[in-house]
Amino acid sequence: MPNVKDVTRESWVLSTFPEWGTWLNEEIAETVVEKGTFAMWWLGCTGLWIKTENNTNIAMDYWCGSGKRSHYDDAGNRKMMDPDHQMARMSGARQLQPNLRAVPAVLDPFAVSEIDAVFASHTHTDHIDVNLAAAVLNNVKKKTVINDVERDVPFIGSKFATDLWRSWGVPEDRLITVRPGDVIKIRDIEVTAVESVDRTILITAPPHGEVKGMACDDMDERAVSYVVKTPGGTIYHSGDSHFGNMYAKHGNQFDIDVAFGSFGENPRGITDKMTASDILRMGEDLKTKVMIPYHHDLWTNFKADTNEILVLWYMRKNRLQYQFKPFIWEVGGKFVYPDDKDKISYNYPRGFDDIFTHDINLPFPSFL
Repeated sequence: MPNVKDVTRESWVLSTFPEWGTWLNEEIAETVVEKGTFAMWWLGCTGLWIKTENNTNIAMDYWCGSGKRSHYDDAGNRKMMDPDHQMARMSGARQLQPNLRAVPAVLDPFAVSEIDAVFASHTHTDHIDVNLAAAVLNNVKKKTVINDVERDVPFIGSKFATDLWRSWGVPEDRLITVRPGDVIKIRDIEVTAVESVDRTILITAPPHGEVKGMACDDMDERAVSYVVKTPGGTIYHSGDSHFGNMYAKHGNQFDIDVAFGSFGENPRGITDKMTASDILRMGEDLKTKVMIPYHHDLWTNFKADTNEILVLWYMRKNRLQYQFKPFIWEVGGKFVYPDDKDKISYNYPRGFDDIFTHDINLPFPSFL
């Protein structure tokens, strides 16, 4: 029985966060993936957990941090946006961006006990996570098989991503740097790195200070997208990419079953997320069977209405002969391909599957 004398801010935080506790960790661990299928869970932002019929597990772009937490710094001064921040660079704005986290962290990184690889598309702080890195290094003892060689669970990403993991203390022998065209085999999964279309990462520090007139870095060192081929189908993970003609190239190169695109309602004067029309163009260009928006869930200042995607799809699907369906997901939700390929939207399990399997216990039946 709780007593108010024992309750502190620390006890509240530890008893409340992460809000889902280990519920999703347990669901993933207990899920048996049927032959010819694959299962995925949306971890928020562009974070995905992918599991195959042979119990191969990979995490992509998982992040469990927070956005803005205060208007003020430790000295009590009102915070301003760092002039080196990519949004400040593209807009000239200096007022603090009101990007508060809008969804819970649904997966406890320190309860992850079985994983075969950790992927990051790029180094924006909502796509790569020091907590997961620490948890995997300290808690996951099981080895995996990478390119037919048994080894410890690796951290796989662009050069900038592996540089960041290295700066956090991830050992060199756990890092794998990829560029477009590189193929990594993880047990029964084959992951191909492909070109990113994330123009925002090109203006993200470093370098710091004045960048006018400077040449941009090689995008292939800053960010990549991934094509994940499983025994049950193929996934296209685009990281934070904008819309680009490159999607048509990738659609010609790969037989894609499920594709993900970063959707959001861009603030005035900002172009960072794809629009509803962009998401549909991406699905068409990739020749995917299912097109799923993500990232629109996370930031309060980029929240978007996914009904726009559905309305435009219904308007265009017959005229443009779309061969794909959109799917509107919810964070923490499960998607099994091909079982769920014809669904349009997700609803959390409503429970009570065993209704009236036991005798009711009421003063009188007419209560119902």
